Amino acid sequence: MDATALARTLLDPVPAHRTAGIEVLRAADGAAELALSTPHALTNVIGSLHSSGLIALVDAAGLAAMIALSESADAFRGVVPLGAAVSMEFLAPARGRLVASCRLDDTAREALRTVLSGESDRARLSTSAEVVDGTGTPVCRGTFDWSVRRLPEAA
Repeated sequence: MDATALARTLLDPVPAHRTAGIEVLRAADGAAELALSTPHALTNVIGSLHSSGLIALVDAAGLAAMIALSESADAFRGVVPLGAAVSMEFLAPARGRLVASCRLDDTAREALRTVLSGESDRARLSTSAEVVDGTGTPVCRGTFDWSVRRLPEAA
């Protein structure tokens, strides 16, 4: 399923995403691509996107990839992913339009499928994303460890 619209609906309202100007370009089949144009208000002393902006972008890419595993618009209803740990590798100044890509690996797909299908109400998984600038130069890589749970439906 192409879950791009669903990912936009779920991620656009997040205040950190709005502040950074993160946009979902594509989310389908457990993979996502997001972008932002480096906002001046979030730059550091060298005019590069501040590390917190890069973390927000890598976080959003992982979330969008998880949403992209949904087989229907309702599959993600009640699912709450919370970041448990993050590891970032900063490679180059992050300026201009940046694009983050994330694709769930088989282990993450299987763990998340148990929650999306209702087989389990909790899972732990990791997502990895790479961010490139407008020339295709990698500016950072990041890995998020997630605790994902499905809230019980209200009676």
